[in-house]
Amino acid sequence: MFKSILVPFDGSPNAEKALETALELSQACSGGDIKITILTVYRHHSMLEASLSMVRPDDPGNLDDIMRAHAKEVAEYAKTLAHNAGRTDVRAFVKSGPASRTIVKFAQEHGMDLIVIGSRGMGSVEGYLLGSVSHKVTGISTVPVLVV
Repeated sequence: MFKSILVPFDGSPNAEKALETALELSQACSGGDIKITILTVYRHHSMLEASLSMVRPDDPGNLDDIMRAHAKEVAEYAKTLAHNAGRTDVRAFVKSGPASRTIVKFAQEHGMDLIVIGSRGMGSVEGYLLGSVSHKVTGISTVPVLVV
């Protein structure tokens, strides 16, 4: 039925549950032959953080570089969880952009058959005001979405 599953992963407990569900679904449906892909999306959008990064002379690092590095750590953590569950063929990617649109675009561009996403992530205040990422993904995706 499914050949490839995309799991957006932000390090939250619900993202971990979504990854567990995708791994279990893969095992149950095909003995583990379904390709699992992890996607961590980061977006720098806080003007306050950008302002603070300019006034820290002892840490002049680019905030986007710091966020990208953190996103890579989160993606690697997800791969470690998958490896601990017995899956060594899981791939992980890091992308920048608006979370929901980046997830949907990635799924479409890579021919994913299913998106398995946590119902609540590490979202910001923006998420509470405008709706969760999972809600937006279900609304704009042409790829089937399983919300865990």
